[in-house]
Amino acid sequence: MSFRDDNAAYEAWLATQCDVVTRDIKAKHKLMKDSAFMFLRATYFRWARRIGTVCPELMDAPQVLSIGDLHLENFGTWRDADGRLVWGVNDFDEAAVMPYAFDLVRIATSIRLAPDRSISNDKVAEILIAGYREGLRVAQPALLDEGETWLRPYAIGTALDSGEFWDKLGKTKKYPLIDGKADGRPPRDVVQILNASLPKGSANIFYRRRIAGGGSLGRPRYVAIADWRGGRVLREAKALVPSAWTYVHGVQPSGLLKLARGPHRAPDPFLDIEGKWIIRRLAPDCRKIELDKDAATRLKGDLLQAMAFDLASIHAAGSAGGDVLRRDLKRRPNDWLYEAAKVAADSVMKDYEAWRRDGPRK
Repeated sequence: MSFRDDNAAYEAWLATQCDVVTRDIKAKHKLMKDSAFMFLRATYFRWARRIGTVCPELMDAPQVLSIGDLHLENFGTWRDADGRLVWGVNDFDEAAVMPYAFDLVRIATSIRLAPDRSISNDKVAEILIAGYREGLRVAQPALLDEGETWLRPYAIGTALDSGEFWDKLGKTKKYPLIDGKADGRPPRDVVQILNASLPKGSANIFYRRRIAGGGSLGRPRYVAIADWRGGRVLREAKALVPSAWTYVHGVQPSGLLKLARGPHRAPDPFLDIEGKWIIRRLAPDCRKIELDKDAATRLKGDLLQAMAFDLASIHAAGSAGGDVLRRDLKRRPNDWLYEAAKVAADSVMKDYEAWRRDGPRK
């Protein structure tokens, strides 16, 4: 199936799962032309369909509940139940059971396609495998005020200053009005869910749409912004949609909360599912970390190793167990990840170039 046809089919399926925001889909189509990295982020459905064919030698890897849509910008910060600042994978929308190796290949592929990086592809593969092995050995979360304090500069920099975060709430590009109205409201069930997620005593609540993400563009997102005890608080409701992996390979239960609350995590207590909505807290200390103009200097080996460590800590909680994954890694050729990411990136580039040339199916 050509990429255009596959994209059209996926978007038709998506429309059966939620009330698709058409203008966000059009924005996504434009975003997909910006770079191969953004194209990868926005097209997990295609990865799910193609990766088994592109990397058939990995299909026999032990299966675990995996992240699926793992990439460089799938990491962020949050506060756990004890108020500790935590860093790690923070988006599990596409979680599904699959060969564990595909998560490693996807993050290695995203690094290959990332702009302005300064680490060679063979070194990237070596670093990721080293970090993953270590994470299987001593699985644990990354606490930024305790064991992993060195990560703080990556997680909280000038681009994440609280003033800038709150200033964006007044701008309509990321937080547009609902139906063009200052007093617009989400659907009634979403209003009830958002209001229930706010602290008791919240006042002056108002609502906005939110435009964010890559692959999730097109799903409805709403935020509630309220005053509470001298400041503002923010909650988001995003439509829950089955993983694109299950769209391609068959339905299975959502693994979102199981991964997010795994035994080797310090989970975000505000992340939850209510009906068909994913609820979470947004704040300067609870948000996704995106690449910026300084990406080349930020993508250092220790950060990549920490990403792989966190991935392994998530996988280690799976039914296969860390020992099984370690044995599988040991039996594979030394260059397996480098080679798999190379062919996967080539496949993504072909689709990306076709999209830039032909665009969406009319």
